[in-house]
Amino acid sequence: MNYGQLKIDIIKYSKTIGIDKIGFTSASTFSELKNRLVRQQELDYQSGFEEPDLNKRTEPSLLLPEAASIISIALAYPTKMKIRVESKRGERRGIFCRASWGVDYHTVLRDRLKKLEEYIHTKVPGALLKSMVDTGELADRAVAERSGIGWSGKNCAIITPEFGSYVYLGEMITNLPLEPDQPIENGCGDCNKCVDACPTGALVQGGQINAKRCIAFLTQTKGFVPDEFRGKIGNRLYGCDTCQTVCPENKGKDLHFHEEMEPDPEIAKPLLRPLLFMSNREFKEKFGHISGAWRGKKPIQRNAIIALAHYKDDTAVGDLIQVMKTDPRPELRGTAAWALGKIGGTFAEAALVQAKEKEDDQEVLAEINKGLSLIQ
Repeated sequence: MNYGQLKIDIIKYSKTIGIDKIGFTSASTFSELKNRLVRQQELDYQSGFEEPDLNKRTEPSLLLPEAASIISIALAYPTKMKIRVESKRGERRGIFCRASWGVDYHTVLRDRLKKLEEYIHTKVPGALLKSMVDTGELADRAVAERSGIGWSGKNCAIITPEFGSYVYLGEMITNLPLEPDQPIENGCGDCNKCVDACPTGALVQGGQINAKRCIAFLTQTKGFVPDEFRGKIGNRLYGCDTCQTVCPENKGKDLHFHEEMEPDPEIAKPLLRPLLFMSNREFKEKFGHISGAWRGKKPIQRNAIIALAHYKDDTAVGDLIQVMKTDPRPELRGTAAWALGKIGGTFAEAALVQAKEKEDDQEVLAEINKGLSLIQ
């Protein structure tokens, strides 16, 4: 088998199916990554969403015993909406991060990887292949970095020379001995803009993140958002793009290569108030196809309440009172109480006083008291 020619053929085919960049690396252990992950665990900087087994995250042979190579792929996604929608008084809108625009990227990348697998099997019928995207065991960024897709930026994203950091990543482990590509030299230099701009100081230093402070993580959690972060979330419903938007490597990058990634503005930047009373079925019908829906509607609704507080939208006071009085979920009742305090006004204050007399959940009562203290 001429593996050099096979690699050339794979690269050519990848371009025909909408893979924007492809790289190759060996399936050897990611030793340096393992050391970093151990340190992250020691510092309690991990989000808890990751694969817990560090060996599986760093040793490809545990996932495919015959592993010889890893193929890394990248797809570039858009950063601007072709149709703009405005947020204005009475019609305030939230925002999903760019990585949640269009069809769930897990679905898109799995489609490309499946096609790539099928092609490789036409060339080598007995080839062993194992593909994964994001939720797989391997660390996507480490694979992409070693494959020459891009360098690992101080914002903890892979930065490609062609597309900046606005890329989705996926990989395929195989038993085929394909020649590895060379990693790209780190291009961040002395720039520290992402670290300085992070709203919550989650970027502890260049290349190291405390995930528990990251807004992208906080918007996906369930329960109450800690007080210190509520004022930082703004109108974000899911995710955060700050460390990408300030990156000089991303300046002017807006890539519309894939139709399924194009955002519907009414989904990517939806009206906030209708979200508060959306049923599970309505939520699934409207948002179920995007990656930002994976945690369900509760975190999104809670974040919508925080966004209304951010805007101090007094037109939402009636809706927030209704949530505080009738929603069965303590996190939403309590967050609504806090939001009413942030917005203020006599109606909000009267509703908080009334709710205090009837509420029996201690956490919600604490939020009602916070709301009242904000008004006074």
